[in-house]
Amino acid sequence: MRYFPIFILAISLFISSCGTSSRFGETDDATKSRGAGEKIEEGTASWYGPNFDGKLTANGENYDMYGLTAAHRTLPFNTVVKVKNLDNGKSVTVRINDRGPYAKNRIIDLSKKAAEKINMLGPGTAPVELILLEGDLKNSRVTNLKVPTYTVQLASFNHEHQARSHARKIRGARVEKINMSSKTVYRVYHGIYTDKNNARKKQRQLKRQGFSGYVKQIEN
Repeated sequence: MRYFPIFILAISLFISSCGTSSRFGETDDATKSRGAGEKIEEGTASWYGPNFDGKLTANGENYDMYGLTAAHRTLPFNTVVKVKNLDNGKSVTVRINDRGPYAKNRIIDLSKKAAEKINMLGPGTAPVELILLEGDLKNSRVTNLKVPTYTVQLASFNHEHQARSHARKIRGARVEKINMSSKTVYRVYHGIYTDKNNARKKQRQLKRQGFSGYVKQIEN
């Protein structure tokens, strides 16, 4: 009998933890748990070409419609996915270097060359599944592949104490450590938004208070 209270406590903790985990969306948990080689999304693919060739992509590269790249709303830049055309079984491997598509119910915009490889140039769209090949979704801040999230970046510093000193001037600001290829920087951000218009509204409000910044999509 002396173990009975311990047993009751264990059961209570188990039930409590189940209740807590259920608050998080199924998409969030599924996205976080998926690793390389697993399907991460299914939907309609489209493609873009001549009107955009040579123009800057969202990550600063020049778009090459003959390269094997693609645009996705939320996947971190340089994520590599295999795109399988569910109509014919053909697949192509692409690297994410742009944002989009912005047409309703489409999940990925392929380069012209990538679309050609899975025979969807003529139809323009195709039902596809995306399989993660390279990229870290488990440690990503992307929790819903269909919903971009935004923040207001207010400043960037080489030293943490400078960033924290600046952040203390702005109620609600936060400091994040960013590891870049050649150095580490400390950036001051404000807010997390799923509606870009709300982020822009906040950015304008902060500007009126004397703090300049810009709205950016959270990448990872």
